[in-house]
Order: sequence, then C-alpha cells, then structure tokens
Amino acid sequence: MTGRVVVVGSFNQDHVWTGSQLPAPGQTVSGRYASGPGGKGFNQAIAARRAGAETRLVCALGHDGAAELALALARADGLVLHAERVEAATGCAAVVVDGEGRNQIVVAPGANAALSHAHVLAQADAIERAGVVLAQVEVAPSAVAAALHHARRNGIVTVLNPAPADAEIDRELLTLADILTPNETEFCALLARHAGLDLAPDDIAGLADDRLAELCRRLSAGTVVITLGRHGCLISHGQHRHGDAQAVYRLGPEPVRAIDTTGAGDAFNGALAAALAQHPERPFVHAARFANRYAALSTERPGAALAMPTRSEFEARYPG
Repeated sequence: MTGRVVVVGSFNQDHVWTGSQLPAPGQTVSGRYASGPGGKGFNQAIAARRAGAETRLVCALGHDGAAELALALARADGLVLHAERVEAATGCAAVVVDGEGRNQIVVAPGANAALSHAHVLAQADAIERAGVVLAQVEVAPSAVAAALHHARRNGIVTVLNPAPADAEIDRELLTLADILTPNETEFCALLARHAGLDLAPDDIAGLADDRLAELCRRLSAGTVVITLGRHGCLISHGQHRHGDAQAVYRLGPEPVRAIDTTGAGDAFNGALAAALAQHPERPFVHAARFANRYAALSTERPGAALAMPTRSEFEARYPG
C-alpha cells in the first residue's frame, strides 16, 4: 500500500551522558545525564512516521517500565506497535556524546534478541499491505530474514540497514534487500566479512565513485546507499536504477548546526523508507535527497527518537 512503512527492529531505553570529550580507556570525565527512547527500529519507525508515512513497528518488549514507555510514546506519535511481550528485560543502551556531537554506544539487547520468526510471520497482513519494509539487525537475524522473505514474495520494496557493524549478517540476508544502507563502518565490516577486504572507514568517503560502485557490487546486486556523515551519501544502483538517470552519484552534506549525531543514520533510513513508500513513482534521487536533509536536520537537537523532525519542521527548513 502506497504510503505505509513496516519496520522490523529494536526498542531500547537509552541512557545518555554528554560531556566535552569522549573518555579514553580508564579515563573518567564529567558530563550531563539524560534518559529516553531509542533502538534502531524504534528510531527509524518514529522517523518514518514523523516524515509523513503511516508506520508500524514489529518488535519485542519485556514487562517493565521501559516497555510501557515504548507503548506510550508510540501512541503519542501515531505509531502502531506489533509488540511481542517476552520474559526478558526491554533492551537498553549506554550512549556517550562529546562536544562535537560524536558518540560511543554500548547496547544490551534484552528482549530484542527474543523477537521470534513466528511473531514476525503473524504480522503477514501488515507486511503485505506495506509500500516498504525496513529492517536492521539489532533483533534476531531469523526474524529479519522472515520479514524480508515475506515482503519479497509479495513484491514489497525491502530496505536493510546492516547495523550494528558487528551484527552477524550472512549473504542470504544481503540478497533479500532491494536497498542496502550501510554507513562507512558497516560498509567496511561487510566487505571484510563477504569480500575479504580490509578497508578503513575513514578512507571510504575519499574513494572515487567508480571504486565505491565496484565495492558495492561485491555486496549487492541491488541499490546500495552509503551514508557518509559530514560527507553526505553515495548511491550506487545495480540491476535497477529506480528511475534515476545515473547509476552512481553523491549527494553532498546539508549545512546544519549539529550538536548530536546519535540518531542521524536512523533518521536517514526512516525518512528514506517514508519517501519511497509515499512517492514510489518518483526517481530514487528524490527519496535520497529527502532522507539526506531529514538526517541533517535531526542532528540539531539532542537524542535519538525524540530528535526526529516532524514533517512541518522539515518543510519549514526546506520549503518546496
């Protein structure tokens, strides 16, 4: 269904410490503390919803205060949760952010790791009625595979954000993605695992477009979008260009006053899915440009899920 996004992914309670610098090993630094909702699945689902798409999140929650927070926040944003309730603590994360907006994150998956193949397939009707199915790998890979398999069988566009970088992502999971959206670190991790290549994340943005396109084809025959942080993003199409004139191109960074990049990648993915679902007739570049701008805008406020801009805030910054 045009305009609907189904996200399969995680919810975490985020615990965030902000200071002037990231601590070195063994170092203690002073900072400020805040707590709020996060998890890549929830962040991306909130982004897709606030970007204007009808959105549903398939996830797993415990029986605790963090789970009740997830349910309340979803209701407030009009996000529909298909939550499997399990006997494990709701996922949580520790986030440290420095004065330049850089971050370090440790995640305890908890209930996220218990999201079952059966629960995902129980949402078959929601998946079949979606325009886009978006997943990450902060939940059980078998659950992600079940969602993408079912979407593919029903002709639904599939987007896989291969995050976090240390997730166990096999070749089959990659082949289920029409669109793959790694950042530089995730891209290098995938190349090391599946192509035996040892590349440094800091070097990716400086590689020539044709070289990056060649590397993308080592991972996927579909479209690969590499998010490059302050360098924007690169799009490399494989078998299908999704209406684009160019097979490979870049979108530059948007000028913003970034204070926290914690949820920027999630903002990009949610906005990309929303734009693809809402306007499947448009060339891919329109969705990529929307996502690039939306992600940039999200860095101007602290936090992850709650930092996602509303559609009206986006249009005020980027009219027309």
